Amino acid sequence: MGSELCSKLAMGGIDEVDAKLLECLKSNGRLSIRELSKVVGRSPSVVYSRLKRLERMGVIRGYTALINYQLLGYEVHALTLLQVEGEHITDVEKLLAREPNVRAVFDITGEYDVAIITVFSSVSDLDAFIKKMLKVPYIKRSVTNLVLRVVKDEPHIDISISRSTKTR
Repeated sequence: MGSELCSKLAMGGIDEVDAKLLECLKSNGRLSIRELSKVVGRSPSVVYSRLKRLERMGVIRGYTALINYQLLGYEVHALTLLQVEGEHITDVEKLLAREPNVRAVFDITGEYDVAIITVFSSVSDLDAFIKKMLKVPYIKRSVTNLVLRVVKDEPHIDISISRSTKTR
């Protein structure tokens, strides 16, 4: 992690103990407070307080299981770029965010305004979704790319405070 980002985290009240807690939780969100306290070398009450503070700050948004959707039959991944009428971008993003097969909605710069990542069990389901989406009057243009192979799909990155800045 770059020193610039470390400074921002430190200013936000996140120190190495917090970063270590976050690293532990992202690998195993089921660790108990007692187990976490052993790893970070702090008492369970301190760990509990820190976790509650990280939750209040919005750093920890929730605790969830990482599901392998492919094993459940969701094998069609797609990335769709959308051009949207400017004054309606936020409305379209909110509409898309409510769709059950949409994993992510991004407000982006460049030729397109919105990028979405979707997962479906079949190409026909994706096709139906695209046709439904294109009925939204404010969407001017779309380009959908099918993912041939998922190389990496992880919700986490390394946030360790002590990480070297040589990775730039």
